[in-house]
Amino acid sequence: MIPQVQETDYLYSMPKSFSTRAIHTAQHAEPIHGSVNVPIHLSTTYKQRGPGQPYSTFDYTRCGNPTRAALEECIADLENSKHCITFSSGCAAISCIINTCKNGEQIICCDDVVYGGTQRYMRNFSVKNHGIDVLFVDITDPQSVVKTITEKTKIIWIETPTNPTLKIVDISAVCKIAKENKILTVVDNTFATPYLQTPSDLGADISINSGTKYMGGHDDVVFGSLTCNDKELYDRLYFSAKSQGGCPSIFDCYLIMRSLKTLELRVKQATKNAYIFAKYLEGNPLVEKVIYPGLSSHPQHELVKRQQRGGGAMISFYVKGGFEETSKLLKALKIFTLAESLGGVESLIEVPSVMTHGSIPVDVRNQLGITDNMVRVSIGIENVEDLIQDMEEALKSTQ
Repeated sequence: MIPQVQETDYLYSMPKSFSTRAIHTAQHAEPIHGSVNVPIHLSTTYKQRGPGQPYSTFDYTRCGNPTRAALEECIADLENSKHCITFSSGCAAISCIINTCKNGEQIICCDDVVYGGTQRYMRNFSVKNHGIDVLFVDITDPQSVVKTITEKTKIIWIETPTNPTLKIVDISAVCKIAKENKILTVVDNTFATPYLQTPSDLGADISINSGTKYMGGHDDVVFGSLTCNDKELYDRLYFSAKSQGGCPSIFDCYLIMRSLKTLELRVKQATKNAYIFAKYLEGNPLVEKVIYPGLSSHPQHELVKRQQRGGGAMISFYVKGGFEETSKLLKALKIFTLAESLGGVESLIEVPSVMTHGSIPVDVRNQLGITDNMVRVSIGIENVEDLIQDMEEALKSTQ
């Protein structure tokens, strides 16, 4: 029996004119031939009128390109920000920000339940190679942040919802503390997407997205972005970005721009599916526990409703049993694809303890709840009744 739901059950509000902005911002018909889509400008360099006299703001594509510029203006609009920088991956965006820190400075980051690329870069490069102190703190408790701040703290790094335990950080509360101490705040908005959450409206200085996920939405492009409002901050980040060289392929910029046009449609459908699927899992006796921000059973559900516009499409749950039962489940699935990553039109499933979070020591994983019977699901836009039937049959195989 598929649970019957109303739109207000899984969406609490909607951003104004989101799809209109995603389709039209910086994407006017090309003036020479009337092309409806922004052209793919493949040139790496640009003719100048004279020495030091460029025709436009572009001189070399690593530093800027007309196709990329249109995409950046569109993403900035969707994030309610003034500035955007795009990258060849989410990791490139992350390292661009961290590289603005100096030896001896400090970053406060969400505890180990954070994107693997973030903690890997911080632990192996920031700490070991550059002398930057990184403290992993449970910042779902703002008072933990207050107790950790020192005069060396330069960045507070927020990921919400967290990966894979889907804890929620009160962005407004943490940003208020940061501003009182003149500390920069970064919010990884990948899981929530610009459609469901706007970090800049909640006080964040920088919002980052792995565009590989929901922005791209089809598992066919690797991409990253950051947005901000402060011009001086943007200039520092832009200098870091162009010096680091992690600029995106122009064809990838075109693919992301194309995909943004359907972001609202995809996220709304995936969120609806996730809500229905999570309700189904809660009622299945072979499931030990379900973690989904959109369920009233989530311990921070009221914060979710204040901060996000919906619960999103990521679910974590615990299979009754251990790794053997979990393996049986994943091998029996026919529609869900066993793979890392998330945010595509197809539903993906994985075991974080041996896949996305396998590099975290076992004792730390267990302490955080990332056990061998925890399963993370990225719900896609398939027919939800088919997803439920697939999971129902697979769960039976664990017995």
